[in-house]
Amino acid sequence: MKHKALFLALASTALTATGAFAEDVTLNIESWRNDDLTLWQDKIIPAFEAANPGIKVNFTPSAPTEYNAVLNSKLDAGSAGDLITCRPFDASLALYDAGHLANLADMEAMGNFSDVAKSAWQSDDGSASFCVPMASVIHGFIYNKEAFEEVGVAVPTTEGEFFAALEAFKADGNYIPMAMGTNDQWEAATMGYNNIGPNYWKGEEGRQALIAGEQKLTDDAWVKPYETLAKWGPYLGDGFEAQTYPDSQNLFTLGRAAIYPAGSWEITGFNAQADFEMGAFKAPVMAAGDTCYISDHTDIGIGMNAATAHPEAAKAFLSWVASPEFAGIFGNALPGFFPLSNTPVELEDPLAKEFVSWRGECESTIRSTYQILSRGTPNLENDTWGASVAAIKGTSTPAELGAKLQDGLAMWYEPQQ
Repeated sequence: MKHKALFLALASTALTATGAFAEDVTLNIESWRNDDLTLWQDKIIPAFEAANPGIKVNFTPSAPTEYNAVLNSKLDAGSAGDLITCRPFDASLALYDAGHLANLADMEAMGNFSDVAKSAWQSDDGSASFCVPMASVIHGFIYNKEAFEEVGVAVPTTEGEFFAALEAFKADGNYIPMAMGTNDQWEAATMGYNNIGPNYWKGEEGRQALIAGEQKLTDDAWVKPYETLAKWGPYLGDGFEAQTYPDSQNLFTLGRAAIYPAGSWEITGFNAQADFEMGAFKAPVMAAGDTCYISDHTDIGIGMNAATAHPEAAKAFLSWVASPEFAGIFGNALPGFFPLSNTPVELEDPLAKEFVSWRGECESTIRSTYQILSRGTPNLENDTWGASVAAIKGTSTPAELGAKLQDGLAMWYEPQQ
């Protein structure tokens, strides 16, 4: 409550000191999250407006696939909103470099976030921060508790236990051990490689070493996750090669699969569709007692249009977004999208609580390819999709995949040359 009072007091002081809001100021927010419209209209905006008389807020989202183009067009035309919802890393960095996003590094509210949380919306040297972090998504595995009880399988914590569980479900024959296809490719990298990988490359230690050129994609830490993915194929069910992302979701929520390699963003949809009790477990460690690492991936932030006519009102809103009040509203209205502020949030959804509890047990990191390493051609993120699929299908060896990825990165990224 002290944090909340401080933020509101700061905002109130700013408004009183400047007299800027003798008349109502209206702020417009640009976003791609059109599925959140009701949340913003019914919960977030009323809470802010109640605490900040004189500032009105409109949430005006675009379709997700059109957002980047629509936003850039509006920014170029000078018609974009006062507040810009930020995708992580290079898309938002490009907006900052073009002068469209203001530097917020001097905002006191930015002190409420860790360096990892802020890294998705900073200049490469960390001197500028241009979006307030809102939420992350956490990777892991969601499982059917009823299936585990029926087959007598314990929730795995080590890789040996994980594959023993998969083998038990395969032998039982009543469930597909794990629901994931390779048709859409990105799942193999996002819910496969970058889910289990941090335990191999030790999270931020390995990710930063790769950026610095101190590690290579041919090192064991980066190749061994492909060796593990190569063992997944026999447990994914018949025809997994042609199975799409929605196919996998349906197989799991219909109760036909025991385990789903997941991101926490699935929670809301799964809660609505599955009629069985679910649990979650984090990526298994190699051996009991090993330090665990989780992909706690920065997903969404919000920044200020550098050309806004209402910078003080916009900063008042951004300071409120950094507050415990906003975190509590957002985290519970969208279970699986976890607030990034340092202040703990009491979550209500049991599955979301399980995911977020891992922050207290493990070291957090972000997806290995998202910062800096996918700016060139060939694109490392896209190539990691293909490599992860190839590992699962067994069409290339893990060593071959590491060598190909390393050669591609070295073609354009100087620290790896």
